[in-house]
Amino acid sequence: MFEIEAERPEHGPAIEALLDHSFGPGRYAKTAQRLREGNRPVPELCYVAFSGAGEKRRMVGALSFWPVIIGGVPGLMLGPLAVDPELRGKGCGIALMEKGLADAKKLGYRLVILVGDAPYYARVGFGPVPHGRLTMPGPVDPSRLLYRELDIGAFGSAKGAITKPPSQ
Repeated sequence: MFEIEAERPEHGPAIEALLDHSFGPGRYAKTAQRLREGNRPVPELCYVAFSGAGEKRRMVGALSFWPVIIGGVPGLMLGPLAVDPELRGKGCGIALMEKGLADAKKLGYRLVILVGDAPYYARVGFGPVPHGRLTMPGPVDPSRLLYRELDIGAFGSAKGAITKPPSQ
């Protein structure tokens, strides 16, 4: 139903339009955005999803992963994940995340965090960070700070601030 591809430079305008449509202008004020500013996503972990064929083919989803330090442990931050509102609940977001998480593991990443809706992200293995264990560079609802180990035990020593990595 969805065709997932690696993000390419020419996808940029359509991705921005999809993010604006999905999240609105307030997306720049979110705490997770502080970890993206001056940072670059991992190119091998940026995806777009298309639906339809021929002239009806259109971008309906996008996902990126960003390098971060998770309480002293190198890892990734998932997001933003955007899906065309007309297609939410049809599996596009889950398919994008499953591909991204599998590829991240193949690339040697061990730990992923995100800020999002716990019941939705639990479907791909995310769970809540124990309250007070990690901090973001701004306010965040602690029930929305989630993590997933790509290797068992990767979260064991993570404690403290989530920060951008040293300059890339």
